[in-house]
Amino acid sequence: MGSIAIEPTTKPSFPAEANSLEYARSLDAKDHMRSFREKFVIPSKTNIKAKKLSKPDQSSEPCIYFCGNSLGLQPRATADYIQNHLDTWATIGVHGHFRKLEDSPMIQWQLLAEHASKQQAPIVGASAFEVGTMGSLTTNLHLLMASFYIPTAEKSKIIMDWKAFPSDHFTIESQIRGHGYDPKESMVMIGPEEGEYEISTENILSLIDEHASTTALVLLPGIQYYTGQFFDMKTITAYAQSKGLLVGWDLAHAAGNVPLELHDWNVDFAVWCTYKYINAGPGAIAGFYVHERHGKVEYENDKPVFRHRLSGWYGGDQVGRMNMDNNFRPSPGASGYQVSNPSAIDLASLCGALSVLNQTSMADLRKKAVMITAYLEHLLLTTGPADRAFRIITPLNPDARGTQLSILLKPGRIDTLFEMLEEEAIVADKRRPDVIRLAPVPLYNTYEEVWKFVQIFNAALKKCE
Repeated sequence: MGSIAIEPTTKPSFPAEANSLEYARSLDAKDHMRSFREKFVIPSKTNIKAKKLSKPDQSSEPCIYFCGNSLGLQPRATADYIQNHLDTWATIGVHGHFRKLEDSPMIQWQLLAEHASKQQAPIVGASAFEVGTMGSLTTNLHLLMASFYIPTAEKSKIIMDWKAFPSDHFTIESQIRGHGYDPKESMVMIGPEEGEYEISTENILSLIDEHASTTALVLLPGIQYYTGQFFDMKTITAYAQSKGLLVGWDLAHAAGNVPLELHDWNVDFAVWCTYKYINAGPGAIAGFYVHERHGKVEYENDKPVFRHRLSGWYGGDQVGRMNMDNNFRPSPGASGYQVSNPSAIDLASLCGALSVLNQTSMADLRKKAVMITAYLEHLLLTTGPADRAFRIITPLNPDARGTQLSILLKPGRIDTLFEMLEEEAIVADKRRPDVIRLAPVPLYNTYEEVWKFVQIFNAALKKCE
């Protein structure tokens, strides 16, 4: 998978016959990504409603799974990778750290994190030197903020999203408190205009201007989890840095979803999870990025000089890691920010998922994502009653979104409507008070599923009136 040049996107248009099953099937027949669906385990309608543990039922009709922005589906490769790990552990024990078995799809455990980082690098537009694999998103955010959030009495503020994912909010709040400052004074929220949901780049830059002299860090989501807005990361990063600020990004909803060029955009640091669009499994081991300038290790009088970080033995260079001499010499690059020995079974699951994702490219993923999301938008806005009982709060400009549409319902309808969708074996994401998030993932969702969903959605809305 290679990185791509990011150009303005032409929004797809659709003919009058777009609202037909035949048309949806014609799009599937031309879909350049259609073979990837077979690489995933799609829950059946029976499985998705099960109350007891059961085996995957591949003979029944599959459910419509539009929840990859919450948890991606299981790649078929995952079970093979995990079983190979278990077999390695069972047969050669500790030697699994150092010995590569000929018939295994995985390399030795001590190199797995490095391998996973190399595989993730093109997904986020970085060099392998700049990417690391460890922990979870929130843990990694804490670790990187320990290095990049260095407040002073004059500059203690963090500019952040007005509706940040709660874990990010708690992280920022606790980091500010830990340095002895008041979150009420040091958390600067960027939000939309009254009654709106999209935040303009101009407003973000204006707020940076207003608070630059008292700010230590800008920390924003690449894609806002609630609305699905994809921020102009390149422009925001460059502008904030021109004011002397460090810039970090939470890419939980962006990694594997939209094209990213973290190195070329000069981003200072970033974190992401791998259980959404990368499909590594619930709570899977996470990824992080540190620009190469922050990963340099130089030596003066045989002593390493490097950016401060919370250190652990796994961040030491591989040659000296086992010396046990208590002299920390960090690995150059992002790997020098690692702390502990990562779980090999977690890495097996991630490597299995990456083995599928890296059979394509972000360019190909983006091409289908733009098309299938536009098709969903088109059907939602051109079918059903003229007086719609919902509003799409995700930007309509394809350059300002990934493969997610957030639908704001009129008050009082969400629980009833959601129950109706679940009864029809549709898996979506409910966010109170009134938002349903839909993510047609290009790796495994089809245009036919989009068409079927809209028919069911419109019928359910009518019943809610």
